[in-house]
Amino acid sequence: MGSKIEKTIARLQSRIEEGQFYEAHQQLRVVSARYVKQENWSAAIDILFSGAKSLLEAGQGGSGGDLCLILVDVYGKSGALPDSENKGKLLTLLRLFDPEEPSRKKFITVMIEWSMKYGDFPAGDPELHHVAGLLYAEEHDAYEAERHLVLGTKDSAEVLAHLEYEWYQEDDSHTAPLYAARAVIPYLLLGNLRDANRSFQSFTNRLRKSNASLAIQEINSVGHDLRLYPSLPLLNFLGLLLLTVQDGRAELYRELKTHYSSHLREAGILSDSLEQIGETYFGIQIPRQTNPLLDMMGSLFGGAGSSAPPAKSKRVQFPDAHQMDLD
Repeated sequence: MGSKIEKTIARLQSRIEEGQFYEAHQQLRVVSARYVKQENWSAAIDILFSGAKSLLEAGQGGSGGDLCLILVDVYGKSGALPDSENKGKLLTLLRLFDPEEPSRKKFITVMIEWSMKYGDFPAGDPELHHVAGLLYAEEHDAYEAERHLVLGTKDSAEVLAHLEYEWYQEDDSHTAPLYAARAVIPYLLLGNLRDANRSFQSFTNRLRKSNASLAIQEINSVGHDLRLYPSLPLLNFLGLLLLTVQDGRAELYRELKTHYSSHLREAGILSDSLEQIGETYFGIQIPRQTNPLLDMMGSLFGGAGSSAPPAKSKRVQFPDAHQMDLD
């Protein structure tokens, strides 16, 4: 950072400390815009980061949030990559936001979009998702937390399981499997068996520790240890589902769904997800709705106007359970 930029930052910092928030905000916008026009990206980034940080620390969420959004825009214009330094600046600012500040959600959205465009992860950088999800979880905003944690790091699985367990404790005891499913099924739908297992183990560990009277049946076999809960059949289904996905045999999956069909119908929330899991992991195609009129026209005119054929299923291959790193 050059001495001229340091002096500019110090001058504007003094104005913020004196309570001249509006003036400091406007000057920060003007100065950073000048550096952007000159394509002096590092200077623009330093000024925006420092100014946003100072304003957020002073409780000026609107002005600070505005500079945060401009900072991400400059990242994009300069082609900045989501490396540790650039992400570190964004995460530092994110943690300074008041939870009630409206611009925070927009800031999270644009920084994820930036990482999608310039990073290696099509759904956004896992570390950014993890921190956003963690903040939402700490604020008990379960739905927003879930959206980010399932796309986060390996540490996110335990945070998600903890969130779902805390949510479950506000409900009836027999609903535990429904909350466990919220911590497991999204990972499976994303092809992330490792974190589906992590999340399930974390949830059930807390369940056992918090319920000393809960009946548990231990089943030990070569390569697999399984705990069954006689009073919670859908929780057993989830544990067996994870083992079946690792095994990869479609007939076992069909048998599992048949065995628990009455419980699944009663729950009434997993049917679409289980169809997708069947197609993704076991090659069981989801029935496609067809248009009878278009099908008839297709048969008459040699395919013209016929319904599109079912898309080929995408089957995810996983290594043997003994090769999985589930630590």
